[in-house]
Amino acid sequence: MHITQARALHPDSLQTLVGQEVGVSPWRSISQEHIDRFAEATDDYQFIHVDPERAKNSIFGGTVAHGFLTLSLLPSLAEDALPEIEGKTISVNYGLDKVRFISPVRSGTRIRGRFVLDEISRRAGNEFRMRHTVTVEIAGSDRPALVAEWLTLVIF
Repeated sequence: MHITQARALHPDSLQTLVGQEVGVSPWRSISQEHIDRFAEATDDYQFIHVDPERAKNSIFGGTVAHGFLTLSLLPSLAEDALPEIEGKTISVNYGLDKVRFISPVRSGTRIRGRFVLDEISRRAGNEFRMRHTVTVEIAGSDRPALVAEWLTLVIF
């Protein structure tokens, strides 16, 4: 069963969704401008990211997004994909249990996130910890850009 964002879920129903895909984001393009802005923000100017001419002769055949750029998009992809939870005041990053960068994201390609709810557990009276396996897919590729086990805290 695929859950859409249009439907707000009651917190008590979340446990029934463990093991299921709960959201897929729309496709989004990763432009060279986006890659360049990330390089500027992180001081990571490796040529494979920011020098299209030099990167043409690399193993990638052109510029590619930073792996951490793709990873940094998880909150935005989740915002577009995951269902609302009734009574939630905020959700925040709690960390990552595992991240694997599988395939490069070439400048100009499109990506999207697929979210599977792996676990939900109560931490405190009004806090729940959720673990999702997130697969960031690349349009037209059989291999994903990355796979991550992402932890968030949801506070009611």
